Amino acid sequence: MTTPQPEIPPSHPPDGGVLDRALALVEFLRARCPWDAAQTSLSLQPYLLEEAHEAAAAIAADDPAALRDELGDLLLNVAFQVVVAEEAGRFGRAEVVAALEQKMRRRHPHLWGDGPAVPWAEVKARERAEHPGGGSVLDSLPAGVDPLLRAFRLQARVAELGFDWDDWRGAWDKVREETEEVRHELEAGDADALEDELGDLMFAVVNLVRLGGAHPTSALSRANEKFARRFRALEGIAGERGVVFGRATLEELDLLWDEVKRRERADRGASPGGAE
Repeated sequence: MTTPQPEIPPSHPPDGGVLDRALALVEFLRARCPWDAAQTSLSLQPYLLEEAHEAAAAIAADDPAALRDELGDLLLNVAFQVVVAEEAGRFGRAEVVAALEQKMRRRHPHLWGDGPAVPWAEVKARERAEHPGGGSVLDSLPAGVDPLLRAFRLQARVAELGFDWDDWRGAWDKVREETEEVRHELEAGDADALEDELGDLMFAVVNLVRLGGAHPTSALSRANEKFARRFRALEGIAGERGVVFGRATLEELDLLWDEVKRRERADRGASPGGAE
């Protein structure tokens, strides 16, 4: 007896909605492509993380076309995880959506007439109380995330319990304190102690970013793109003037770098509302 093969995903959305076509697409691929059929939740995990990062990069670049494509790739990976879980009998798509709906209703009771608006910290504390882990409030934080994001999550979690500076000024003073400790270890030449202090400084900077109202990943991504943009401009000027990397001094390159920044300021000043 042959197993019925899923139909090719329709051109028009089924009754369930347009996003259901992503699930139908995965079912179609799983039934016909050996590679897709062989995948598991674990084997697909790296692609899920990669696509999430690429979508975030498209957002940072303010590139709508790239974001559209990357969100499609991310949606495909989410659909894969749902379909693989269904095939294994772990949970179904309806359960995923129902859990999401319940969570949003729990976090926004005033929108559903379930009660008054509840502060975010209180909502999170209530959720953790309903699902006690028997250990630290930090235990539920994923350990495998990027260290920069983990630092942010750690700080945000303890802030929910009141373990936080009143405002950015406390974090600013801590950054200055940690900077001096790094300087001390640099002069002392103790590699292990230096690494500890550098870590403390980075952790303190993440805290300052958080209390300044930004996200460290987004802030660092913007800094990376700014540096790359400026260095490409520096390369262009160096090429025009015959400046050879490897032969030019740092002082010569610094002058070009300052020129790049001056040109950026001039361009912003020439644009409507172009204050630096």
